[in-house]
Amino acid sequence: MATTRIISIIGRKNAGKTTLTVALASELARRGHRVMTIKHGHHPADVDRRDTDSWRHFHEGKAERVLLATPGLRALFERSEDEYDPVGLARRYLRDAGIVLVEGYKRADLPKIEVYRRGLSTPPLFDPDAANADEWVAIVTDDPAVDAPCPVLHFNDTIWLQLLATLAWDRSREIPE
Repeated sequence: MATTRIISIIGRKNAGKTTLTVALASELARRGHRVMTIKHGHHPADVDRRDTDSWRHFHEGKAERVLLATPGLRALFERSEDEYDPVGLARRYLRDAGIVLVEGYKRADLPKIEVYRRGLSTPPLFDPDAANADEWVAIVTDDPAVDAPCPVLHFNDTIWLQLLATLAWDRSREIPE
């Protein structure tokens, strides 16, 4: 069985993390990689409507897990302790992925791609003096003033996404079995 790889996409609020994650996932899938994602949320997910059968199974029936199976889509609702460890989550739910793109988890000990927009009122998260500065794989930005020892890719470069996909694959961490 092939090894699963993992890398995080981080950035400030409204920097474009989801947009970058989706674009990178699409490019890696185009290259033939089996891509799966984890989205870090800070609030409870509201993905099921009140009074639907699946909602009732989970909330009224107090089922530990409910698998909603529809043509072409599966959704698992699961009661769980607040485990936010992205490596543990990938191991449990996404172990057959070629690569897992994790949106968020900026504090996790993972390789990081930061997206930064100059319109934000705060500087990039990258700090060259931080103990974890070597975790940065790349910074993707629209700000020509951003400078870092890792590759800095600009949205106006013609092949930034292709370069980023190569960096993401090469610098992602293998998840031990």
